[in-house]
Amino acid sequence: MEESTFVVGDVHGHHDELTEALRAHGLVDEADDWAGGRAHLWFLGDFVDRGPDGVEAIDLVRRLQRQADAEGGFVQSLLGNHEVLLLGTHFFGDTPVSSDTDTRSFARSWTLNGGQVADRDALTDDHVEWLVSRPACALVDDHLLVHSDTLEYLGWGGDVAAVNAAVREILTCDDIERWWDLWRRLTTRFAFRGADGGRAADTLLAALGGERVVHGHSVIADQLGVPPVEIDGPVLYADGRALGVDAGLFAGGPCLVVRLPWEPGPR
Repeated sequence: MEESTFVVGDVHGHHDELTEALRAHGLVDEADDWAGGRAHLWFLGDFVDRGPDGVEAIDLVRRLQRQADAEGGFVQSLLGNHEVLLLGTHFFGDTPVSSDTDTRSFARSWTLNGGQVADRDALTDDHVEWLVSRPACALVDDHLLVHSDTLEYLGWGGDVAAVNAAVREILTCDDIERWWDLWRRLTTRFAFRGADGGRAADTLLAALGGERVVHGHSVIADQLGVPPVEIDGPVLYADGRALGVDAGLFAGGPCLVVRLPWEPGPR
């Protein structure tokens, strides 16, 4: 598995399904320890909410990071919108956020979006420090890795380094309005669908680099109009410029571990 690159979409608290999928690809062993050698493994965010073991999934990934590094491999994770939501709840709780429509708060939105009390209660200072240091995007060979299928990343900078620096600055400030704006913008989606999807993907790629956007966030089954249990792989769309890898694990879909580069096989 010489420096092969894999990506994993939204886990949403499903630790056991994650380890089973990683094991099937030879990336962890029966003890859930790193077995991928020099492989590179990227998680695209949203470890928490909706499922029972979000912080346990985070602990797994943090351990795999250390173990892979010792073996010449590499494990890294992007920031998902649900990480921002959990962190916002941790820092700001029920503090109101200015809104022209209703009273909003991180805690309220966290509850409405599948927030798990067990995740909130298990969060330690070490978890928080690790989460706020996650990059928002990454360029890996010809693939631009992001969590959300949105053009909002361009509002934070004109290249990968600038985007990551801007997002990190928000996550280390105490301005609830800026935090809320980050959460709101990371929740947007569907930029690469429809007749203009390819052009939208090209806009993001032209600024941040790469030949193909790889993202989670938006469930493949919703895009294809089928039940999540029928999903058996990622979806390539937007004139081949976007690859969606979120199979809706929280809704009964599989945990996809996708080796890059990925191309559709014969049907």
